[in-house]
Amino acid sequence: MMDEGKESILQFAPLQSAVDEGFWHRLSSLKLNKLGIDESPIPITGFFAPCSHHQVSNHLTLLAESLPPESSEQSFTPAIIRGNRNRCPVPGTLYNTNTLEGFQALDKQSLVRSEAKKIWEDIISGKVEDDSSVLLRFFIISFADLKKWSFHYWFAFPALALDPPATLVDLKPAARWFSSEEAESLAAACNDWRNMCSTTDVPFFLVSITSNSAVTIRHLADFESCRSEGHKVLLGFYDPCHLPNNPGWPLRNLLMFVCARWGLQKVQFLCYRENRGFADLELSLVGEASISNSQEWRNHQNIPNAVGWEHNNKGRKAPRCISLAKTMDPTRLAIAAADLNLKLMRWRALPSLNLNVLSAARCLLLGAGTLGCQVARMLMAWGVRKITLVDSGKVSMSNPLRQSLYTLDDCLNGGEFKAIAAVKSLTRIFPAVEAESVVMAIPMPGHPVPSHEQNTVLEDCRRLHDLIESHDAIFLLTDTRESRWLPSLLSANANKITITAALGFDSFLVMRHGAGPVSTSHEIKAEAPNDLSAEIGTVSLSDNIKGQRLGCYFCNDVVAPIDSTSNRTLDQQCTVTRPGLAPIASSLAVELLVGILHHPSGILAKAEFATSTDNGNEQPLGILPHQIRGSLSQFSQMTLVGHASTSCTACSSTVVSEYQKRGLDFLLEAINHPTYLEDITGLTELMKSAGTFDLDWDDEAGDEDDEFLEI
Repeated sequence: MMDEGKESILQFAPLQSAVDEGFWHRLSSLKLNKLGIDESPIPITGFFAPCSHHQVSNHLTLLAESLPPESSEQSFTPAIIRGNRNRCPVPGTLYNTNTLEGFQALDKQSLVRSEAKKIWEDIISGKVEDDSSVLLRFFIISFADLKKWSFHYWFAFPALALDPPATLVDLKPAARWFSSEEAESLAAACNDWRNMCSTTDVPFFLVSITSNSAVTIRHLADFESCRSEGHKVLLGFYDPCHLPNNPGWPLRNLLMFVCARWGLQKVQFLCYRENRGFADLELSLVGEASISNSQEWRNHQNIPNAVGWEHNNKGRKAPRCISLAKTMDPTRLAIAAADLNLKLMRWRALPSLNLNVLSAARCLLLGAGTLGCQVARMLMAWGVRKITLVDSGKVSMSNPLRQSLYTLDDCLNGGEFKAIAAVKSLTRIFPAVEAESVVMAIPMPGHPVPSHEQNTVLEDCRRLHDLIESHDAIFLLTDTRESRWLPSLLSANANKITITAALGFDSFLVMRHGAGPVSTSHEIKAEAPNDLSAEIGTVSLSDNIKGQRLGCYFCNDVVAPIDSTSNRTLDQQCTVTRPGLAPIASSLAVELLVGILHHPSGILAKAEFATSTDNGNEQPLGILPHQIRGSLSQFSQMTLVGHASTSCTACSSTVVSEYQKRGLDFLLEAINHPTYLEDITGLTELMKSAGTFDLDWDDEAGDEDDEFLEI
């Protein structure tokens, strides 16, 4: 305590900051999902409370709720978080820059003066008397490095500087300043004030003492009435500081307020502090300050100088840096970082990118080989989180070099099932992926079923039907041509997005199947807006007739799919292909899916071609072709279109209708009798009539089959 009667310069304990980890997470999400490259100031709310421990000062704290909500439909107002005695809200501003260089180049002094000017304007306008928290305006400058999860930041608590400085006439514990009656009345009044929801968040107030030692707590606006009633008046404030010889930082702007607003030259003040939530008059301080009343400030002619940059942990005026990477759970870090590229795309390149549609899409991958592995990786990179892989094979020694989800360990002891090993690998890459494995073979026409295996094959047909019905997008990535027939039929029946990728030695085909021919014009239910299957399933027969349907993988065939693996040499059984082909085809297959999901017409989108005149009409992701054929030998790529054939053995209305009528009996007959599909679609008659031209259809079809066989 200072010596009696000895004046000294009034010194204030600086206000300190504390930032909860949730604030940085919220800022990261806000930056990625809403702000993008916008560097506009952001209104925030800080929280503080009176000191409650004789050895520890309270900090001004930022929490997750200090930031505005991401949804534009929600309004940000501190009123929603008022009424908590331990969280007195004060207004602040966040200046977040896009680069570290921008953060370092900010004009620090101009920012302090700008924010201090707001406080000064609130003083001279009288706003302080209505909302005293504006005397504690603060701001923070920051740079969020979202790749490294590190944050550079610097707080400032602008304070208007008295010139000359105020002098301290006296300072002592409140218990020694007041009489016992006044002290008892003051403690009761302060406790009542702090417990009232309407006043708990008012950090500056008046202590009014009557001649009979009765104490009341009043608002700043009551100052003139208190004086006119002859009361002794002290200026009170929530003091976050614990020091016995120094008042806290909030007193600085309070003194400037009483000097500029009321012209006071002698001010008595109460530094209100607590213990266990109740007024502690031994810890609280009462002091008297002497102020030189500047006529310029009294007339509001000039804005006082301002100070207020916070010192770092080393006691220097410098920014701080915090890294959350080491303290965060690795899974949480992976989830937060997984869609970073996609969210950054929305900042400038692709604002219309719908991440919710991508994350909700349920993708079924038939085949977990070279293409299946690559497609799964590409889907995750695009934000798809629900992936099911179907395969009956096991990982062999030749697979890991070409199939990116497998390692040598997957090949040991006879090899693990590909579907299971692939799911394990996807989970290691990204723990939040919802990947499932299904070990099963796909029934194929041209591969007759012995009677003792008939029930097993029919059960596989049922399972495949259910899988396709429960997914939104189907990728055909299987080994043989005939293994694509049943999925093509079931997808056409269910009107599912279906994408085929197939490889030759140095050429590839990627195509999207058209919508099915059968009406499924059920209504989309309002209560299930995220049901992607419902959205892409509203296809009617009339819609398909108005505009010619796009074809499927089998629409150009003039024969039914047959056994392509029997009596074949090793290089004919395994597709011999250039290593770079599969990644190219897989990427294009996934790009097609993303294009369909973002196209206004979805599965009904017409085939599009790039021209020099329609750039202005393209979708944000570009054109949406039907077929893409590429050649590595010529480094060429072309887009083609093929319309649905009325004689297609997989997607024609004849075949789909027959399946709907006969179900599993139809499938069994198609599998056991290769010519059955040709007979019901009219291909048999077509080949007979074409025989008069002496064309060898079998050789032509065989060449086509051999051109695109997939690993």
